[in-house]
Amino acid sequence: MDTQKLLGEVAGQLLSGAIKVVDLSAPLGPDTPLIKLPPELAVDTPKVEIHAISKYDKNGPWWAWNWLKLGEHSGTHFDAPQHWITGKDYPDGATDTIPAQNFVGPVNVIDCSKEAAADHDFLLTVDHIKAWEAKHGAINPGEWVVMRTDWYKRNGSEAEFLNANETGPHTPGPTAEAIQFLIAKDIKGWGSETIGTDAGKAGGMEPPFPAHTLMHKANRYGLASLCNLDQLPPKGAILIAAPLKIEHGTGSPIRALALVPGK
Repeated sequence: MDTQKLLGEVAGQLLSGAIKVVDLSAPLGPDTPLIKLPPELAVDTPKVEIHAISKYDKNGPWWAWNWLKLGEHSGTHFDAPQHWITGKDYPDGATDTIPAQNFVGPVNVIDCSKEAAADHDFLLTVDHIKAWEAKHGAINPGEWVVMRTDWYKRNGSEAEFLNANETGPHTPGPTAEAIQFLIAKDIKGWGSETIGTDAGKAGGMEPPFPAHTLMHKANRYGLASLCNLDQLPPKGAILIAAPLKIEHGTGSPIRALALVPGK
């Protein structure tokens, strides 16, 4: 195969619209929903702040620009292995040391939107994944797997997005067994449309927060607060999820994109 010719064909199809680019990211600003943790357990990420440096004024007559205050795990974001204690020792586990090749790959989209609408605590199991594979084909090494729940449609309200009450947050996610099953398939990483990669009740699972604990222990990656997964096919799209190259970064907000067949 002539790789240069293939890339030229891809470029042409992007220009013609035969390949469409889907934006999988939420807007990032002061109203971006952020995770809320028990104060006795941890300190929360501060709200996103955007401050003007100049806007065609005395501070900069011909240009506008801003400075930002935001956490690494704000909005649609990438979780690096060093985000979690189980992945802290990987020398290639920070946003500035992960090989760039790992940010791009085929993506498998498991549609759980109906189940999540009926049960906010819905958990994806190994049996669900096997049934999906029987219908759509095998999940292969080096591919992304993401869980479509349409939860991103709640993103305009932090209260609806977090969906917490006196018993804790209620959001869909994977079981520990499902994450172990996917790691055994040597996937690149796991993604969700919720505030984090785990289910709302994942703190009570064994191990706690399995998507974080197990994925990062295996030097794999996480994507959270993804949007528009309903615009992707079950298989056949290419996911681009590149974090900022933050020195020793544990994660980063991203502009996640997918390449899909155009209409």
